[in-house]
Amino acid sequence: MTTGSNGPPSYAHGPPSYPQRRPHYGSSASLRGCCCCIFMLVIFLALLALAVALVVILAVKPRKPQFDLNQVSVQYLLVAPPTGVAAAASVPAAAYLSLNITLLFTAVNPNKVGIRYGATAFDVMYHGVPLGVAAVPGFEQPAHSTRLLQTRVVVDRFNVLQSDAQDLIRDASLNDRVELRITGDVAARILVLGFSSPKVQVSLDCAIAISPRRQSVTYKQCGVDGLSV
Repeated sequence: MTTGSNGPPSYAHGPPSYPQRRPHYGSSASLRGCCCCIFMLVIFLALLALAVALVVILAVKPRKPQFDLNQVSVQYLLVAPPTGVAAAASVPAAAYLSLNITLLFTAVNPNKVGIRYGATAFDVMYHGVPLGVAAVPGFEQPAHSTRLLQTRVVVDRFNVLQSDAQDLIRDASLNDRVELRITGDVAARILVLGFSSPKVQVSLDCAIAISPRRQSVTYKQCGVDGLSV
């Protein structure tokens, strides 16, 4: 480049050349490759976990637990008709039921692994009217074992109204047979290698009949309505 006294600079060998910036494609390509590897790794781990779960299920062969009402002990069952003006009516408008019973449940685990049961609340009903709740706390049960669970239901002068009151007074005084229904859902999870399976729910439905005169159970029948996961 030469510079004259009064004129602009002249380039002897042409205009200067500047380095051109090229776009960087290497970093974006490596990022896409890394994401693809992570995605493939996640799929591989998911398939591996599924395969392990299938192997464990085939090896363990889980079976549903058995939960049943084994025994019912009656401390007392009292049915009291209304007093005063209500008692003089031909059709009683109410009746009062007092109840104190002890329920003994049996839990059987036929599996090769343990089972974890959730807390359960069984409803005690007369003609579909809830009288009280039999609460059973949650617990864990070892493999191939049987466990007894005891709970008590206490009802103090429950007011049974209208048509149910008529039936209750007739059942207690004439038939000497008060039928109750005990129903509820038992939730359990099978434990394998420290992990728990999806919840298995068994619906228990029992019918019992109590003699107010003898203060004892004269009939008991239980069944499992169904098994749902």
